Amino acid sequence: MKTQSTHSFTAFIGIDWADKKHDFCLLAAGAEQREFGTFDHTPEAIALWAKALHDRFDGPIAICLELSKGPLVYALQRCPFLEIFPVHPSTLAKYREAFVPSHAKDDPTDAEMALEILLRHPDKLDPIQLQSSPMRILSRLVEERRTLVNDVISITNRLTNALKQYYPQALDWFEHKDTLIFCDFLSRWPTLKQVKQARQSTLESFFHQHNVRRAYLIERRIQGIRSATALTDDEAVIRPYQMVVQAMVEQLRALLLAIDHFDTEIDQIAKSLPDYDLFAALPGAGHIMAPRLLVAFGEERDRYTNAAQIQRYSGVAPVVERSGNKCWVHWRIACPTFLRQTFVEWAGSTIPRSFWAGAYYQQQRNKGCSHRVAVRALAFKWIRILYRCWESRIPYDESIYLNSLRRRGSPLLTNLSENAKIT
Repeated sequence: MKTQSTHSFTAFIGIDWADKKHDFCLLAAGAEQREFGTFDHTPEAIALWAKALHDRFDGPIAICLELSKGPLVYALQRCPFLEIFPVHPSTLAKYREAFVPSHAKDDPTDAEMALEILLRHPDKLDPIQLQSSPMRILSRLVEERRTLVNDVISITNRLTNALKQYYPQALDWFEHKDTLIFCDFLSRWPTLKQVKQARQSTLESFFHQHNVRRAYLIERRIQGIRSATALTDDEAVIRPYQMVVQAMVEQLRALLLAIDHFDTEIDQIAKSLPDYDLFAALPGAGHIMAPRLLVAFGEERDRYTNAAQIQRYSGVAPVVERSGNKCWVHWRIACPTFLRQTFVEWAGSTIPRSFWAGAYYQQQRNKGCSHRVAVRALAFKWIRILYRCWESRIPYDESIYLNSLRRRGSPLLTNLSENAKIT
């Protein structure tokens, strides 16, 4: 993305942010003397500081700091005359280390270092560009939803561990632990002794109320309850872990309901955006991954000039290090984790849903790649296809891509033929 020339700004500022206060280093355009100062991290103090800058310089001002989002960024974005250039924290740390090998660190110095990067390397920095309000809402929703899912995983793991201490049979009766039926069952019958005292009609009614209609499944669960043997009768074990289970169940139920609410909101906003159909048509996308892929590419077509930029920025592209006779290809460390997770998770879901994706994955496994490496390689390949669809606004068509492989004489078609013969 092209940035403004440094000559168009009336002032340049580097900020070292903190929880309570922020240090800044300011250089007016055409001046040589740098100014240092601080302002408190309160909405009122930030607004007063920004107003003072506007009254003094009355023009566009460039700001460099180690954030691309957060309270300080949100407050500064209210001022249209401020243009924010985020720099990665590791970049600033390495820059400081290059000139201060003693590893001495000070907030005003870090603010000056941020200013130095802004002045000397403006072509390496991209300003924050705000997308439309619906897109920014969707971006935050899908990321927060994933955080809630991680919380569900954490709670179900703790719940599973507690049940294993005194009531392991409940884990066998329910395949999926992140469900409301599992929560309701444990709330009603938190111990084996209690559930064994329940009547058959009561148990059948419970399963019917939770939309379990398969008679054989209900019968198998009831038989399992009747034949179950208690792991322990020690109240010193049962009572504490029962309370843990009840606490975890309430948290899990609240999270599951919250995720359903997030899904409804995400679905409504995503379908209102013009590019949604491009991603909804992808194999394995569905109502969860399609909004995440939509957010991954965004709505600014000039944000990326080629697919390789997305591959590198997302962290899907590997890093190659060469020194002398050594060559090391490894996992990219500094990247947006959620963005990489989106591409990799979706690529994995396409393996059983796309002919060429399944063949390519098997091709990588046959070469000796692990599952994770093979899926990342598939994600790398998918990004090139997605970029073309996003750039041209033409939905993905599997038959068109397979014909393209055939015209190029791709060896992947051999794998497709072999897989077809096997099946």
